[in-house]
Amino acid sequence: MRLRQLGAMNLSVSPIGIGLAALGRPGYINLGHADDLERIYDVAAMEARAHRVLDAAYQGGVRYFDAARSYGRGEAFLGSWLASRGLAPGDVTVGSKWGYVYTADWQVTAELHEVKEHSLEVLQRQWGESQALLGAHLDLYQIHSATLESGVLTNTAVLDELARLKSTGVAIGLTVSGPRQAAVIEQALETRIDGEPLFACVQATWNLLERSAGVAMARAHAAGMGVIVKEVLANGCLTERNAAPDFADKMAALHAEAARLETTIDGLALAGVLAQPWASVVLSGAARIEHLVSNLQALDVAWDAEADAKLAHLAESAEAYWSRRSDLRWN
Repeated sequence: MRLRQLGAMNLSVSPIGIGLAALGRPGYINLGHADDLERIYDVAAMEARAHRVLDAAYQGGVRYFDAARSYGRGEAFLGSWLASRGLAPGDVTVGSKWGYVYTADWQVTAELHEVKEHSLEVLQRQWGESQALLGAHLDLYQIHSATLESGVLTNTAVLDELARLKSTGVAIGLTVSGPRQAAVIEQALETRIDGEPLFACVQATWNLLERSAGVAMARAHAAGMGVIVKEVLANGCLTERNAAPDFADKMAALHAEAARLETTIDGLALAGVLAQPWASVVLSGAARIEHLVSNLQALDVAWDAEADAKLAHLAESAEAYWSRRSDLRWN
């Protein structure tokens, strides 16, 4: 896998990275998450599983790894893997996020799995926690799911603290979610401290179903920001696991194109994102080695104009997509 530069930063990344949202905690909203973990939630067993998947990713050429404070023990599992494999800072690029607190207490079902708070106090506390687990490996620190409603992009105290962290050498980014992703990206592009852009990277959702932020992501790329694409398989909705009757026609179209391009459904969906010229890194959220291997097949898919045309009708309105996502069950 040929490495590339992440935006204007001096960070090398692979076209496909891996996120630890599904590897770091027992409960998540991906379709079939319980089956992926074989319903084995012992901490040591889950750490060993995470290490095996991370080993396979590294052997497959993956060099970008993405975690968050709210991913249960995701940062801890990543940190222990980096240490046990003897990987030095610079051997891989590591990003993490602050702004959500994990509250599920290692349970699959919980009243609240994570709580958002974009305050200065949470930033300072979680930065210390991330540093303790990832140390000098931590290259990119991102606001987790910045929204207009949270006010984080107008919170002077938080922005000043992020600028201070930036001055120590860590790159500062943000992730966005929801139907107003594009508006948040546009605001981030205008965010400056002492006349200099604060954010070097944005991570947003874009997939064959949810394409609403594409123009804003292209603008971010043109401005020199790294662009990380998340939820490219729509939490499993763009895989064989999606048996929803109202998705049957779209699944048939995906099968036809996957057959034509000689790949899997997930390989096809990832290839469609990799084909976007503004995408720096496309994240796999695999929790099993066989799923990761299938995801990596996307690198060999010859995505073309015919695929663009035949799958254009899969796109949904942002409101419909995010409404359906909010109904996904933690499992």
